[in-house]
Amino acid sequence: MNTFNPAFDASRPGSGAEDAPAATTTTVVLRHARLVEPLDAADTSPPPLAASSAPVHLPDAVGEPPLVRRLLIGGALLFLTAFLFVPLVAVFVQAFAKGWSVYVAALVDADALSALKLTLIAAVIAVPLNLVFGVAAAWSIAKFDFRGKNVLLTLIDLPFSVSPVIAGLIYVLIFGLQGWFGEWLRDHDVKIIFAVPGIVLATVFVTCPFIARELIPLMQAQGQDQEEAARVLGASGWQILWRVTLPNVKWALLYGVILCNARAMGEFGAVSVVSGHVRGQTNTLPLHIEILYNEYQFAAAFAVASLLAALALVTLVLKFVVEQRAKSEEAVAVTIVGVKA
Repeated sequence: MNTFNPAFDASRPGSGAEDAPAATTTTVVLRHARLVEPLDAADTSPPPLAASSAPVHLPDAVGEPPLVRRLLIGGALLFLTAFLFVPLVAVFVQAFAKGWSVYVAALVDADALSALKLTLIAAVIAVPLNLVFGVAAAWSIAKFDFRGKNVLLTLIDLPFSVSPVIAGLIYVLIFGLQGWFGEWLRDHDVKIIFAVPGIVLATVFVTCPFIARELIPLMQAQGQDQEEAARVLGASGWQILWRVTLPNVKWALLYGVILCNARAMGEFGAVSVVSGHVRGQTNTLPLHIEILYNEYQFAAAFAVASLLAALALVTLVLKFVVEQRAKSEEAVAVTIVGVKA
């Protein structure tokens, strides 16, 4: 291999080649290394991926195969059909089994109208009371820290864990003739058990968690920023409640009222214990249906039951409407926030 370096030509006098043989050798080797690449050097870099127009479908980590999904959906629909749709259809079929005249006669009967009236009275009294209690309890639990907060939460959930029959029995033991206040109530001619007040008390007890339990999680999630800002701007407590807090929870509040009303009209266990089953006086619609069925008046029993079923369907429709309105307003709010951002 011939490599010529003018800077170190040995034929030139005074070039100093004889004084720096090592430098000459090093320069030749370095220049040779720059010109010639080593043949045995391995290229460890990964080859470029080929561009592909087809999308890459990765397996879903939380998904299920189509067959499993169809089986699950089919099983759920089968369960709903067997335990919800078929009994609901059977109620209306049996109600009209003997004709329209028998159906109407069962609904306009004096005892049926009295039971309907008492059911509405209990619901009209119980729902507003639970509305006030639910808003106050949710406001206190979500916005303030105080001693006994967990105890209050436990007491709100008590009707969910105690049987309604036990709740009715508790009222009998407290306000009954042999109860704690029985003699005093008798001396002052005040009737609670086996009368309308006892039915209202039992209805209030079994329906008290619904509104509070709808409001508490939402108020806790919203926090206190808006209330604190309103307070800084000079708003009073009532102004904050009416103009800041309640507008933010209006759909949850309405949702809780709907559920509370549905439970109030359909309550059976606690009301059955405290009512005394006085026909035409202390029977609500569920109790009247039981009496008709026990007397083998099946057409009349199913006719009155169809009225309760219709009320339940109306409740479901209202519940669906409220949910859709809440979702639409939430979507609009999210869109507005995105535009401002």
